Amino acid sequence: MDMNIDFKEYQLRCELRGHEDDVRGICVCGNAGIATSSRDRTVRLWSLDPSDERRYAPAKILLGHTSFVGPLVWIESNEEYPEGRIVSGGMDTMVLVWDLKTGEKVQTLKGHQLQVTGIAFNNGDIVSSSVDNTLKRWRNGQLVESWEAHKAAIQAVIKLPSGELVTGSSDTTLKLWRGTTCTHTFVGHADTVRGLAMMSGLGVLSASHDGSIRLWALTGEVLMEMVGHTSIVYSVDSHVSGLIVSSSEDCFAKIWKDGVCVQSIEHPGCVWDAKFLENGDIVTACSDGVVRIWTVNQDKIADSLELESYFSQLTQHKISRKRVGGLKLEDLPGLEALQIPGTSDGQTKIVREGDNGVAYAWNVREQKWDKIGEVVDGPDDGMKRPVLDGSEYDYVFDVDIGDGEPIRKLPYNRSDNPYDTADKWLLKENLPLSYREQVVAFILQNTGQKDFTLDPTFRDPYTGASAYVPGQSSSKSGSAKPTFKHIPKKGMLVFDVAQFDGILKKITEFNNNLLSDQEKSNLSLNEVEVSRLGAIVKVLKDTSHYHSSKFAEGDIALLMRLLKSWPVAMLFPVIDTLRMIVLHPDGARLLLQHVRAENDLLWEMIKNVAINHSVPANLLTSVRVVTNLFKNSSFHNWLQLHRSEILDVYSSCYSSPNKNLQLSYATLILNYAVLLIDNKDREGQSQVLSAALQIAEEENLEIDAKFRALVAIGSLMLEGSVKQIAIDFDVENIAKIAKASKETKIAEVGVDIEVLTKQS
Repeated sequence: MDMNIDFKEYQLRCELRGHEDDVRGICVCGNAGIATSSRDRTVRLWSLDPSDERRYAPAKILLGHTSFVGPLVWIESNEEYPEGRIVSGGMDTMVLVWDLKTGEKVQTLKGHQLQVTGIAFNNGDIVSSSVDNTLKRWRNGQLVESWEAHKAAIQAVIKLPSGELVTGSSDTTLKLWRGTTCTHTFVGHADTVRGLAMMSGLGVLSASHDGSIRLWALTGEVLMEMVGHTSIVYSVDSHVSGLIVSSSEDCFAKIWKDGVCVQSIEHPGCVWDAKFLENGDIVTACSDGVVRIWTVNQDKIADSLELESYFSQLTQHKISRKRVGGLKLEDLPGLEALQIPGTSDGQTKIVREGDNGVAYAWNVREQKWDKIGEVVDGPDDGMKRPVLDGSEYDYVFDVDIGDGEPIRKLPYNRSDNPYDTADKWLLKENLPLSYREQVVAFILQNTGQKDFTLDPTFRDPYTGASAYVPGQSSSKSGSAKPTFKHIPKKGMLVFDVAQFDGILKKITEFNNNLLSDQEKSNLSLNEVEVSRLGAIVKVLKDTSHYHSSKFAEGDIALLMRLLKSWPVAMLFPVIDTLRMIVLHPDGARLLLQHVRAENDLLWEMIKNVAINHSVPANLLTSVRVVTNLFKNSSFHNWLQLHRSEILDVYSSCYSSPNKNLQLSYATLILNYAVLLIDNKDREGQSQVLSAALQIAEEENLEIDAKFRALVAIGSLMLEGSVKQIAIDFDVENIAKIAKASKETKIAEVGVDIEVLTKQS
């Protein structure tokens, strides 16, 4: 390719050895050297070796984090700190500031609830991002500002030359911040945005779990998409020359020029981070604990012995990734094996189809074997096994964490310790280690290891808790409070997906019916009003501008008029539009004015729907409107005011055969539980508790509806003031039945509730 004539290949310059575990982060500290962070809980500083210009030598080890360390930022020198400072963030939720001259810790910034994922130095302040969804601003060691910047984990934050900030999140978006105001949301990645970098004069680079790197103009348009990695891209960086480097779970650092990959540098492990030095050399951080520097400068390339050692590390790594399956194709059962039902949800079976092994998983809910896919060939042993990121495994599971997060792949080999697998996977996915026991239980359940036990004296290095041993009651350390899996619930759940085109079509159809009915034609909409509805939907569809888009005053009034005047059987598409309006800040503001008016049309609509139970679609859409109101705190007073009537109106929903209605009602109950716990309303809590108990006792109930009702019960018992009432209503029996469920999350919340009943 002629375009790369002027591109020189990077080669190994030197290896920096000292970290005892994965190297996670890199920070170039001007002339002071290079700082690196690691899973070994240390930050290490390396400086140029005066005796050999090619190498770096270990200069300092910064000790203070109690768990693994991730993001690093260098703050340039001043009078007080002649060699500058380093700021580091860790899994221990701490942000620590270090004096590079002495290697001492000078500040501890404590405030995040979960792992710290990003740090930026912004107008003299330190800004940190976290898996707890918040950005925090620190000034002179004090927290001065904190805000929820995304509705999911924030994975990175950088500052722009303008002083604005950019964040990347598990919600798949980037956001641009001026102060605490979001001025733009960048939508386009299909999965978590993991890494960010500035591209001078052009915009912002993002690295994503979807395997791609994008360059965005600050106006939001995508200038370039770079595709080539075969797995999660963890980091991206740019150089003034226009080169870009990215690092990935696929064990490669890739170098890009004008959107094209011009070189791939293979590593003996996953590459967590890659950064340019000022001179254009590249530093990489690898899971094998080694920091490597790569150069195009012929005088600085490593000697032949070092190069040989690096290539042998690569070979060793490849060999270690090839596992032996143990089963031969001719030993596999044929398709007839699928006529025998499975015994547990997720149980896997590999059968022979022609020359391939195909994996199936048992689906308890539908009582059938679901095809997972072809199991790919192992090296030289004829066994077909699943592959993920170029490695083969005995199992590759799809894991759904919920909360709107994407499905994730979890690889596992029978010979691995499930605890190690869980820890590594949570690190890779940047998920809280509190999920650990859940992941281990999932692995054990889905690989049929029912009798797996671990040493009961085991202590989790991060939390100090003892290991969970299936089939045993877990022995907690004396002082530790019990940790609950699913309670208390924080935050409100909403129904935020809508088939807008279907809604508009239905309203238009009903409107045409009215037009052709002489007695009712006066109720119909004219052409201008129909086009207004189109405009309303357009605003609602454009979610990336919710922070700035507005409705016309008359828009909400128009919907209110329809609610009041249209025949009851035609209301549901109008109510469904209202459900989405509630989630729009300006829509909610305008709706509130109508709710505060003398004739509260929202309450009238609910009563109207309740009297006419003959239209189930009205019931479903209206219960979702009320559920979505919880998202906006300005409606909390209204929700509390009408609590007992609302719960009465919808009380029959739990016994409805309609699964969507069951789920919507259970979500309403859960949101009420969260609100009334916050407001310490005991009378309200006991009404919600009895509604939730009623749902939990229902036999044929949608799984998620039952789960949400149980979470409401657990949260009310743990944080509300109705625990004794629940015990009097025999919640213990409900917990016992839940514990026996084949659905993992139902069983887990059953355990949560049982633990509560046993606490005095």
